Amino acid sequence: MQDDRSRAGGQGVTTREMTKREIHPQAIVAGSAKLGEGVKIGAYAILGEEVELGDDCVVHAHASVGGPSRFGKKNLFYSFSAVGGDPQDYTFRGERAELVVGDGNIFREYVTVSRGTQKGGCKTSMGDNNFLLAYSHIGHDCQIGSNTLFVNGATLAGHVTVEDFATIGAFCPVHQFCRIGRYAYIGASTVITQDVPPFSKIVTERETKSFGINTIGLERNGFSPERLQALKRAYRLLLRAKLNTSQALAEMRKSLADSPDVQELIKFIESAERGIVK
Repeated sequence: MQDDRSRAGGQGVTTREMTKREIHPQAIVAGSAKLGEGVKIGAYAILGEEVELGDDCVVHAHASVGGPSRFGKKNLFYSFSAVGGDPQDYTFRGERAELVVGDGNIFREYVTVSRGTQKGGCKTSMGDNNFLLAYSHIGHDCQIGSNTLFVNGATLAGHVTVEDFATIGAFCPVHQFCRIGRYAYIGASTVITQDVPPFSKIVTERETKSFGINTIGLERNGFSPERLQALKRAYRLLLRAKLNTSQALAEMRKSLADSPDVQELIKFIESAERGIVK
């Protein structure tokens, strides 16, 4: 990789270098940044001091990459991601700490990845081919393997280890110092406070229930008392009568056939491929 001495808009980059890279005139690239061949940097993107990007990395518009940090080849940084920022730690006092990342990782919108802290060895690391969906977060001093998947809003506190091929589901917080084993799968909205063994499937039980109709919302949208009453009767059959779903639908057809709202409800339930919340 060669030094890219441009502070903004490719100033100071030779013609030969420009043929290897595409740097938008409104991007900001620190003088100490090092860019490999084929790197693309979009408008308003920011590359801080001591950032190293390997060949064919792409930094989309408005993305921010801080340093010291080193990235391998073909990493993608989508808009508004903030990768390589200071650790979110009260004890951090500006000491040198880095982020080291391999090849082929994808950082989607609003992903945040922090560098390390002194008490954690001053390094956050990540392997190859990891996919971080929007709003996921990697805390300071985490050690991430390769081929992992972080679904939207997955959040790691500091000092977490995630081994190869693990999946962290949407909106899953992982407590500091926990380990996630290889090939483990953590279902959405599961709180992790202990180590997750390799090859396992972990999920919080879901007791989602229906509590009848959305009376206030329907009233605000002009539903008459008669319409509300018909829907309340339909939901009593569905939720509270000692009937299975098929029996409840049959009774709705018999006793509430003149209600278009109930007919809509029946049609919706019959077309459900994953069942309904009751």
